[in-house]
Formats: sequence, C-alpha cells, structure tokens
Amino acid sequence: VSTQSTGSQVSIMSRQFFVGGNFKMNGNTESLTVIAERLAKKDNDLDSSVEVVIAPPACYISSINSLVSGKDTVNVSAQNTHESEKGAFTGEISCSMAVDCGAKYVILGHSERRHVFGEGNQQIGEKTKTALAAGLIVIACIGEKAEERKSGSTMKVCIEQLTAFKDNISDWNKVVIAYEPVWAIGTGQVATPEIAQETHSNIRSWLAANVSSEIASSVRIIYGGSVNGKNCGELAKQPDIDGFLVGGASLKPEFVDIVNCNKS
Repeated sequence: VSTQSTGSQVSIMSRQFFVGGNFKMNGNTESLTVIAERLAKKDNDLDSSVEVVIAPPACYISSINSLVSGKDTVNVSAQNTHESEKGAFTGEISCSMAVDCGAKYVILGHSERRHVFGEGNQQIGEKTKTALAAGLIVIACIGEKAEERKSGSTMKVCIEQLTAFKDNISDWNKVVIAYEPVWAIGTGQVATPEIAQETHSNIRSWLAANVSSEIASSVRIIYGGSVNGKNCGELAKQPDIDGFLVGGASLKPEFVDIVNCNKS
C-alpha cells in the first residue's frame, strides 16, 4: 500500500499491510487448530501481500507454530514476555522461551497489561529491550482511555508511551506500532476512520521529529479496537493505517475478511 503521512510530510513508500490476531485468553486445542489450519491452507484465498500474525495463549504457541510454519506470510506471536531472561517469576515466560516455541513476534504494552496487570511505561520499555535482544519483533501498543481523549490528552498519553518504547528500541525495523484506543477495545465502539487516521498521522509526525523521517516513513502503524469484517475496509483506506491488531474477530471466520480487506 503506497502511503503518505499528511502530518509529517514524509516521502511516499510501500509498507506491507499487517493483520494481527490477538486471541487473548480464549480458545482450546481444537478451536485454535481450526483457525491455524484455515490460515495455513495452501489453496486458501488469503491476500498473499498481507503479513498475518496470530497470538495464541502461551501454552499453544508451539503447536500453532507447527501448523502455520509452512506458510511464509503467517507467523506466530507471544502475547507477553517478561523483562528478565530467567528466574523466580511464577507464571511468566521469557523471550527466549517464546522464541524456542516458535514465536517471531511479541505484543508488548497492550492496554490489558497496562490497566489490568499494572504494567507501567518503564517496565514495558525494559520488556521491549529484552525482546529485541532475543530476536523478537515487537508489536508496541499505545492508546488513550476515554477520559483522556475527552480531555484532549490523546497525544500526550501516546507520546509518553511511545517515548518509553523509543528509549529502548535498538532497531526500528523490528517494531510495529499498534494504536489501540482503550475506549474502543472490546466495546464495539470503533474509532471512526477520520479519528484513527488523525492519530496515526500525528504518531508518524512525532516519529519524524523524534526518531527520523526515514523511520517515520517505514514503520508500520496498525489500528486496534473493535475491528471487524464490516468496518475494516474504510479504516484500511486511510493513508497512515497499515493494518490491524484484531481481538475478538480474530477467533471468527471473518478474520479472513479482515486479512483480505484490500482485495479488489
């Protein structure tokens, strides 16, 4: 998709469309196998120009990876990793464990990790540094709460979160930014294409000013928050939206429709 940010005036270049499926704490061996096999099927109708990344619960990473490993455009992500390499951290998994199970990506900074489990920007930054060092590609999640948008603090919040990532990123080619307004996640209240595009453009402008214009041009910024088969088409038309991080709909057959939203 050829894109141009209106906010940062960065040059036009191609960014591979990205559709991620975050299964969260859902599914079982049977149901997740059905999803993986559908995505990995050689004669399916998936748009081959789209990178698809699915994030099953940690206990299923290895088995799901074995099912999709033959499909070049489909990869597996961990939903979270710890900032330490090993130790007495009951219930956690390390980056090297995720890699050993076949994960290529990891989701960090998701709003549920921030607001349910209490992870702050400093810890998320440390996780990012460790994940990149282990060879994982980071899906870096940012986004504001409803009251923060209402008060006009959207970019203030996003910049604080982005800065924690930036301070720990050694290679921006190994990062995908996911803008997920908290008020839209799992609520059915999706950001309008105009609202999402405005924020994505502002994020790209910030990258141009604080990292480099080259990174601003090349990094993929995806949208998450009640994305489904019906609203994905209009969102995908926006110049600074490079794909989606999908929650509930990734567990349904319509996930294929989201992957194929740019097909004519």
